[in-house]
Amino acid sequence: MNIQVKVGERIKALREKKNLTQLQLAKKIRMDRTFITHVESGRRNLSIQSLAKILKGLDITFSKFFGEEKF
Repeated sequence: MNIQVKVGERIKALREKKNLTQLQLAKKIRMDRTFITHVESGRRNLSIQSLAKILKGLDITFSKFFGEEKF
Protein backbone atom coordinates (compact mmCIF):
# COMPACT_ATOMS: atom_id res chain seq x y z
CA MET A 1 0.00 0.00 0.00
CA ASN A 2 1.43 3.38 -0.93
CA ILE A 3 1.59 6.44 1.31
CA GLN A 4 -1.21 8.28 -0.54
CA VAL A 5 -3.62 5.46 0.21
CA LYS A 6 -2.49 5.26 3.85
CA VAL A 7 -2.92 9.00 4.34
CA GLY A 8 -6.31 8.94 2.65
CA GLU A 9 -7.54 6.06 4.79
CA ARG A 10 -6.33 7.80 7.94
CA ILE A 11 -8.12 11.04 6.99
CA LYS A 12 -11.31 9.15 6.22
CA ALA A 13 -11.20 7.27 9.54
CA LEU A 14 -10.66 10.49 11.49
CA ARG A 15 -13.41 12.29 9.59
CA GLU A 16 -15.86 9.47 10.25
CA LYS A 17 -14.83 9.35 13.92
CA LYS A 18 -15.83 13.01 14.16
CA ASN A 19 -19.14 12.21 12.42
CA LEU A 20 -18.38 14.59 9.57
CA THR A 21 -19.43 14.02 5.98
CA GLN A 22 -17.01 14.83 3.20
CA LEU A 23 -19.12 17.87 2.39
CA GLN A 24 -19.09 19.12 5.98
CA LEU A 25 -15.31 18.79 6.19
CA ALA A 26 -14.86 20.44 2.80
CA LYS A 27 -17.00 23.40 3.81
CA LYS A 28 -15.22 23.69 7.16
CA ILE A 29 -11.82 23.96 5.49
CA ARG A 30 -13.00 25.76 2.34
CA MET A 31 -12.05 23.03 -0.09
CA ASP A 32 -14.07 21.17 -2.69
CA ARG A 33 -15.81 17.93 -1.66
CA THR A 34 -14.40 16.11 -4.69
CA PHE A 35 -10.90 17.01 -3.49
CA ILE A 36 -11.65 15.29 -0.18
CA THR A 37 -13.04 12.28 -2.07
CA HIS A 38 -9.86 11.97 -4.13
CA VAL A 39 -7.64 12.38 -1.07
CA GLU A 40 -9.49 9.72 0.91
CA SER A 41 -9.34 7.26 -1.99
CA GLY A 42 -5.59 7.81 -2.45
CA ARG A 43 -6.02 9.30 -5.93
CA ARG A 44 -4.70 12.73 -4.95
CA ASN A 45 -1.15 13.64 -3.99
CA LEU A 46 -1.45 16.16 -1.15
CA SER A 47 0.75 19.17 -0.59
CA ILE A 48 1.88 19.85 2.96
CA GLN A 49 -0.34 22.96 2.96
CA SER A 50 -3.44 20.98 1.96
CA LEU A 51 -2.72 18.28 4.53
CA ALA A 52 -2.27 20.96 7.20
CA LYS A 53 -5.63 22.47 6.28
CA ILE A 54 -7.37 19.08 6.47
CA LEU A 55 -5.74 18.22 9.80
CA LYS A 56 -6.75 21.58 11.23
CA GLY A 57 -10.33 20.87 10.13
CA LEU A 58 -10.14 17.52 11.91
CA ASP A 59 -8.58 19.10 15.01
CA ILE A 60 -5.52 16.87 14.96
CA THR A 61 -1.81 17.65 14.94
CA PHE A 62 0.73 16.30 12.47
CA SER A 63 2.44 14.35 15.25
CA LYS A 64 -0.80 12.64 16.28
CA PHE A 65 -1.77 12.02 12.66
CA PHE A 66 1.52 10.29 11.85
CA GLY A 67 2.07 8.88 15.34
CA GLU A 68 0.38 5.55 14.69
CA GLU A 69 2.43 2.49 13.80
CA LYS A 70 0.94 2.26 10.31
CA PHE A 71 3.16 5.16 9.27
